Amino acid sequence: MSDFPLYIHACGSHSAMGKEVDEIHQVLSGNKAPSMHKETGWLNNGKATVVGKALGELPLVPEHLAHWDTRNNQLVLSALQQIEPQINAAKEKYGSDRIAVIVGTSTSGISDGEVALKEKMEQGAFPAGYSYKQQELGNPADFIAQYLDINGPTYAISTACSSSGRVFLSAKRLLKAGFVDAVIVGGTDSLCRLTLNGFNSLEALSNEYCLPFSPNRKGINIGEASAYMLLSAEQKDSDDPIALLGAGDSSDAHHISAPHPEGKGAIEAMNKALTDAGLEPKDIGYINAHGTATPLNDAMESKAVHAVFGHSVPVSSTKPFTGHTLGAAGIIEASICWHILKYNLPLPKQINDGQQDDALADIQLVVDQPLRKKAVISNSFAFGGNNISLIFGCI
Repeated sequence: MSDFPLYIHACGSHSAMGKEVDEIHQVLSGNKAPSMHKETGWLNNGKATVVGKALGELPLVPEHLAHWDTRNNQLVLSALQQIEPQINAAKEKYGSDRIAVIVGTSTSGISDGEVALKEKMEQGAFPAGYSYKQQELGNPADFIAQYLDINGPTYAISTACSSSGRVFLSAKRLLKAGFVDAVIVGGTDSLCRLTLNGFNSLEALSNEYCLPFSPNRKGINIGEASAYMLLSAEQKDSDDPIALLGAGDSSDAHHISAPHPEGKGAIEAMNKALTDAGLEPKDIGYINAHGTATPLNDAMESKAVHAVFGHSVPVSSTKPFTGHTLGAAGIIEASICWHILKYNLPLPKQINDGQQDDALADIQLVVDQPLRKKAVISNSFAFGGNNISLIFGCI
């Protein structure tokens, strides 16, 4: 077992699965459809595409923080406010200068920038209150620190789709070094035309519902999400404390956008996470796959999973529930793992067209089964071969 687990004291999220615990569980069990919809208006070519939306009313940014007012930061608040009582308790215990904020994002406030640019082009001036600072990548982290009056280390990580997975590794380093006593980790990405059209130009976007590990898969559906956790090295009072047991990263730099075809970096990240956790492949009860439903990713990841785990560990991609939430993918899928462990949920079924690609390496996709071992691994693989694998478990 890891000699330095990080205990998860609280978790809040908002995605296409919803934000209430019950509705998230209903989606994960297959009893409720997530808010994945085919919409027009996002792509420059005028075609419709499937997006995952965080529906429902979002909290308002307080008036004294009006210069931080973006949809992205409203989505930050929607998840963050769910764990605010635990954060306030940590402030009382440790002091605000002993708490860090680490956020993963790839879009920040770009969607508001797109609206502002459109208004400037049509009316000759940016709208009142708009500032370029709203779309800087560090904006969500700085906003959280201002909102919560946190004075510890505050920064953002932007490594594309591994961004909010890497926050855990950074948190572990800060806590292990004794720089802080608690860390708020998380990530938020909101839908914007830039990323949707970018992935469409790479021919990685599916205009139908994504089909991970199916022979008929055509690409990703993009979603938006926000999730935050409070971590510390101090065990909480609980019969079933849930912790980050291990983390492993790699950067194989195979290609700017395509993964290494043999999964070199993915294998390295998973093996490093197992070593960091002091576990063996047989100790893992579930793999939350990166599972984007692109031809290249699923081929690479199935090879990597088979190389490390063989056919013995159940695997599924939960992106049909959330869409690929890019910079927020790591944390929203970490939150799914947290829900599975905390509430002893059945493993999320692999949602696709009911087919498994025979050309892929042999892996065991989830059908109907419970979690039989109290440790799970979650993978996030990004552009440039920037990979992160996280192991969560009950101690």
